[in-house]
Amino acid sequence: MINKFTILGCGSSLGSPWITNNWGKCDKKNKKNLRTRCAAHIRYKNLSILIDTSPDIKLQFKNNKLDSVDAIVFTHDHADQTSGIFELRPFFWKNNKKIPVYGSPRTIKELKDKYTYCFLPRYGYSPIMKPFVIKKKFKIKKGNNHLNFTSFDVEHGLIKATGYVFEKVAYISDCNFIPDKSMKNLYGLEYLVVDCLRMKSHPSHYNLDSALKLINKTKPKKAILTNLHVDLDYDNLSKILPPNIKVA
Repeated sequence: MINKFTILGCGSSLGSPWITNNWGKCDKKNKKNLRTRCAAHIRYKNLSILIDTSPDIKLQFKNNKLDSVDAIVFTHDHADQTSGIFELRPFFWKNNKKIPVYGSPRTIKELKDKYTYCFLPRYGYSPIMKPFVIKKKFKIKKGNNHLNFTSFDVEHGLIKATGYVFEKVAYISDCNFIPDKSMKNLYGLEYLVVDCLRMKSHPSHYNLDSALKLINKTKPKKAILTNLHVDLDYDNLSKILPPNIKVA
């Protein structure tokens, strides 16, 4: 099996366009401006690992021809990262096995509070997931294969979210500040996938200027901007970026 990392969705919390058909400054004729909410997928040997469960997760699976999930890794508990969690029920039925779910202490607590039926028996329904609180370094295993992860805290407005590094790829979908103790994880990367909400500053997300400063400081071989608001048109943004930085 070829190892592959897929950005399933790169839109901000309302996607692009909004439910009101608001495209903002995006050219609606360009299909690259049609953005579902943030999520990603890792195919590593025989492992199929999902990062976050966006509200668009069913469409994302269908569009990318994904047919298995061995584990879910969550960045944080906000609705645009978690509200598709119930869509994963068929994988429990298919495999007759609880899906392992990984996250920070806060994230796991909030998931269990908000989506209790996924973790505890309710009204005749069996729980479909098994929670695991992550350490700074942890691994996800299947058979003789495993994938190593490094987790680190990032600031996301009023909460701490989690960034992850695996196989020289860093994924930070929601962030407005990275503490010094977390920055050490971001050097020597092949790919840095990072939040870039809009041009103007924002209290809980990187804007273009702060995303570029992070990229220039850490110098990954390639960087990919994600969590894009409707203010950011794919072509217009691509034109002003250097060759090593791409728009998701």
